[in-house]
Amino acid sequence: MNQRRLAWTIWGVSTALLIAWLVVDASSTPVDIGGNAFVVFAVLLYSTVGVLITSRQSGNRVGLLFAWVGLSASISLLAGSYATVAQQRDLPFLAASAWLGRVGFLAMFGPLAFVFLIFPSGRPTSHRWGWLLRAMLVAYAVVIIGFALTPGSLTAGFADEFSRPVSNPLGLPSSWKLAVEAVTTAGGFVVFVGALLSVISLLQRYRRAAQLERQQIRWLAFLGAFLGIMLLLFLALALTGVISDEGTVSGVVFFAFSIGVFLGIPAVCGIAILRHGLWDLGVVVKKTVQYGLLVVGFTVVVGLVLILLPAMFIGVGSGVDSAPTIVVGALLAIGFTLVRSRARRWANRLVYGKRSTPYEVLSEFAERVGGTYSTEDVLPRMAQLLGEATGAREARVWLRIGNEMRGEASWPPEAAIPPAVAVRANELPDFGAEEAFEVKHQGELLGALTVSMAANDPMNPTKSKLARDMAAQAGLVLRNVRLIQDLRDSRRRIVSAQDERARTLERNIHDGAQQQLVALSVKLRLAAGLLERDPSKARAMLDELQSQATETLEDLRDLARGIYPPLLADKGLPAALEAQARKSSVPVSVQPDSVGRYGPDVESAVYFCCLEALNNIAKYADASAVEIRLRQNDGELRFEVVDDGRGFDTASRGGGTGLQGMADRLDAIGGTLEIRSDPGAGTTVAGRLRVRVSDR
Repeated sequence: MNQRRLAWTIWGVSTALLIAWLVVDASSTPVDIGGNAFVVFAVLLYSTVGVLITSRQSGNRVGLLFAWVGLSASISLLAGSYATVAQQRDLPFLAASAWLGRVGFLAMFGPLAFVFLIFPSGRPTSHRWGWLLRAMLVAYAVVIIGFALTPGSLTAGFADEFSRPVSNPLGLPSSWKLAVEAVTTAGGFVVFVGALLSVISLLQRYRRAAQLERQQIRWLAFLGAFLGIMLLLFLALALTGVISDEGTVSGVVFFAFSIGVFLGIPAVCGIAILRHGLWDLGVVVKKTVQYGLLVVGFTVVVGLVLILLPAMFIGVGSGVDSAPTIVVGALLAIGFTLVRSRARRWANRLVYGKRSTPYEVLSEFAERVGGTYSTEDVLPRMAQLLGEATGAREARVWLRIGNEMRGEASWPPEAAIPPAVAVRANELPDFGAEEAFEVKHQGELLGALTVSMAANDPMNPTKSKLARDMAAQAGLVLRNVRLIQDLRDSRRRIVSAQDERARTLERNIHDGAQQQLVALSVKLRLAAGLLERDPSKARAMLDELQSQATETLEDLRDLARGIYPPLLADKGLPAALEAQARKSSVPVSVQPDSVGRYGPDVESAVYFCCLEALNNIAKYADASAVEIRLRQNDGELRFEVVDDGRGFDTASRGGGTGLQGMADRLDAIGGTLEIRSDPGAGTTVAGRLRVRVSDR
């Protein structure tokens, strides 16, 4: 039988025995419904967690250990109840059931001593701790056998006290009693010491563990701390005489301790090993501390009200009138309010330290987003919130501009801004050792949030979820920031382009037409001087001047075409592009389709984009043919400049200033530009913009 089937069999047997116990218990004494419900829930919790662990991790012995606890408890419960009924009604098997109830009671608690040694993997930390496991198993077996064979009267575990002694049916001779008890005590001492040493092994496991296993151990450590505090509190109050063994306070502390042992151990181990809600430990600790402080605060307030106020205002032994009652109610309300708010703050400080809670981080970020979109404020504050909330050594906000990610803000402020990172398509690039969280809006990658964590405080799912939530909220922010940045860059490029065109025009005029006009002026003076001395030579010079004047006029027309071609204004796009195509060094064909006349801004934008594309083809493409396609459809003008040249990889190589200038031209009038190219397959420069047919 494999472990999984064995665990399910134990679970079924335990459940059947529990049902039988409820039936037997109901026939013997008045039923304690609350107590029985607690017992059933605890036993089923151990059995269920055990079978779940074994089913999902067949080699994990923690599952079988919990299944054994559930089986032992159900056997002891049924045997003890039957022993009580058997003595009351003189039924058979009284001694056997009392013996089984006693041994089962011990067998139920013994396995809990092994939890720290084999948690969470089901085996010791290393082979060096294997000897301790073997020693504890031998000692545990000695204790069970010793209890089973100890001579004398039996105590019935979960059974009521017997009205007459019941002897151990398997007990050794009475003369052996002291020896058996000594051996049993020695075995129990070994198990106890082994349990203490198991805590050391768990600490050693924690130091060596990875992040996931550390979080599992933190759950058990939290429960151990809770049980230790309850035990120390009870001992401290009992030894100092503040409470009695049978008092209300001692009952509350014992109840809390019982909850931790019977419900806390299987619940915590199940969460840690099965990893359901594993990373919610911070919330559990916070709530435990908060409500623990509330209980303590309430206890103090109630104690003051019930002990001091009656003596001061009511009088010992006197009746209670309405005024002090109102005062008591008011003090309770005030005390609850004060303790509750302070308890929440202390719990938050314990769990999150100096960091804000995740809700506070997202709330503050949303408030900041609602107030401003300035890159000088939002992005640095975003980096600060991200870093403080996750406990990161460094946090950064990246903004996608074109085909690269640029670091726009870092925290701490003195942290260096790393160089830009290339972006391929719409995929998040590799940021090295930093944890990265993509920022998207409407499916478009706009940027990223990155954190660099300290080795002693690594990233976990709770921090990762917080960072993802911030990244989800940051999408609209980065889009607006990028629009502002794009607008600034576009304005800068437009101004630079205008300045460059002005300088080019000035240089062309200075080096071309101006020099030609100066030469014409000089030659005209010479010709004027030759008219009287040598008329024939003067006429020849005038003919030459006429030819040079024609050339100068043509050059001035070329300059004018560069500013705004007259043919474009007179005839429109197809005619202007065909004229330019005839001057190209590469064969160019123009294919207009339903193209009419448009506004000057539209026609000039398309014309100069096509010219820039032709210039790039002549410089870089090594093409043998070019095709310019113009088409209007449904109020949209589209153009394409297609070449059969060498092409390039658009993902790894962005466009230069020429392509950016084309994009800026179209963007200024609401158009878009698209570049399609592959190495060896040519390039297509395509643009589109909404148009309205002009009456020109």
